Amino acid sequence: MTRPDRRILLFAALLLGLSGGAEASWIEGRTATIQALDKITARISTLRVAIDEPVDFGTLSVTVRRCAYHPPEETPEDAAFLEVVDNGHDRSKPPRPVFTGWMFASSPAVSAMEHPVYDLTLLSCKSD
Repeated sequence: MTRPDRRILLFAALLLGLSGGAEASWIEGRTATIQALDKITARISTLRVAIDEPVDFGTLSVTVRRCAYHPPEETPEDAAFLEVVDNGHDRSKPPRPVFTGWMFASSPAVSAMEHPVYDLTLLSCKSD
């Protein structure tokens, strides 16, 4: 084996060794805390949403399917998988899906819900 080949193998082994401990662990939560803003009235509400239990805010129905957070010794991060539907004012029409996806507390703009009247932001995820 030539000298450059050994350097490449050593470098690859070093990278593999370093990447093994970089995986973050997540703790499953039972309740997500979400800040809800009504853009028309400027009313801000804090919603505590349990897993798989829909909560209504205005015409929206918010359901948290999964909630997880990092342990205290790691970089703070909370994430929740949300399903949001707009029931509208006319309940005879079927609900319209507005958002389905992950929201992150540390980066709300990464996966924001687009709605003309309401805004939702994940604040935290807890086990209690």
